[in-house]
Amino acid sequence: MEIRELRSEDNARLETVIRECLIEFGGNREGLAWQDDSLSALSEFYQGKGLKYWVVIENGKLLGGCGIAPFNHSTEICELQKMYLVAEARGTGAANKLLQIALEFASRHYKECYLETLQTMEAANRFYRKNGFRELTEPLAGSEHFACDAWYIRSLTAN
Repeated sequence: MEIRELRSEDNARLETVIRECLIEFGGNREGLAWQDDSLSALSEFYQGKGLKYWVVIENGKLLGGCGIAPFNHSTEICELQKMYLVAEARGTGAANKLLQIALEFASRHYKECYLETLQTMEAANRFYRKNGFRELTEPLAGSEHFACDAWYIRSLTAN
């Protein structure tokens, strides 16, 4: 298993992976990543300071990925974005490796990491709590994904 930064030639396959995961969990609707304008060109979206996206590759096949970007133009809070893995990659440790790489990168640019997801993604919710994310009762102001119903935040600074 290899984890590397997203390349432009990965865009189409990554969009397919994300859309298939969203369909699997009932997320193919308005107010979710399903409608993000950037979904077909994520390598272009994740450019610049404080933005990055990583993908998991195994046997030459892209299995998913995750990204970090500023939340609502904040310089202190980032968002863990579009963390999706195909079913065959779940439970393999790929998500943990992706998350650790993303959080290490985020800690160099931000103080906190926010994320939004769906309650129907039960394993993902357990994974985020296990990895130090604290559940919130409502989204942070400025959220664009109004259909999400689970929100988390984690400090990126040592206490």
